[in-house]
Amino acid sequence: MDRWVGRVALVTGASVGIGAAICRKLVECGLVVVGCARNVEKIRKLGEGLESAKGKLHAYQCDLSKEEEILTLFEWIKSNVGGVDVCINNAGFGDYGTLLGPEATVSAWKSMLDVNVIALCLCTKEAVNSMRERGVDDGQIIHISSLSGHRVPISPGNHFYSATKFCVRSLTEGHRQELRDLKTNIRVAAISPGFVATDFFVNALHSTSSNAESVTDLFSTMKPIDPVDVADSVVYILSTPPHVQVHDILMRPTQQKT
Repeated sequence: MDRWVGRVALVTGASVGIGAAICRKLVECGLVVVGCARNVEKIRKLGEGLESAKGKLHAYQCDLSKEEEILTLFEWIKSNVGGVDVCINNAGFGDYGTLLGPEATVSAWKSMLDVNVIALCLCTKEAVNSMRERGVDDGQIIHISSLSGHRVPISPGNHFYSATKFCVRSLTEGHRQELRDLKTNIRVAAISPGFVATDFFVNALHSTSSNAESVTDLFSTMKPIDPVDVADSVVYILSTPPHVQVHDILMRPTQQKT
């Protein structure tokens, strides 16, 4: 990780869970991290606990569903810390409901697309532009995806969310091909976790589905992945030699069924 010391990483959805764990890990490794989320106070509090670390955490408030706020975020990064060398698209959410039931709404589908797909694409585009403007040829893009982008879950409340993650899977390969065609060594990877011990699954399992399991019932059957386990995978990707491109890491609790 020595070559990343002092360089700039953007982490979206940085206030809690996986995003917060990634911020902590990268700051400890010596990177300058810009963590963005709508709830910026949690990121500031995280930064206070990292003041003695090798790197530094900047908190930036951003609603990723709004194009103008994403563009302003990248302008702030350029003006204050120089530009993005690592972009970790962690932000994502599921508005749980069936595809055909009364709770299925266009607004819910659009909200998931805005954050899980459109924001990921825009942040990636702006990050790559930032790298190329400054002659950075060894940057890294990492999409935090999901196992739901590799198989359709049997829970009907997850189907549209799963569709957005299948889209991320396709975009990862699309980004790889376009970066190669640009004759750049900027790499792209995805990490697709299964059940992780975060608030995400609290929301997921208290869906409108009448047979949804409780978080307690689910996690009593297995030890879930910890957010730091995902953060360790980020460090692994960054630690590989520049000529090695890790494409997709699938990770799940040992006892997870699917």
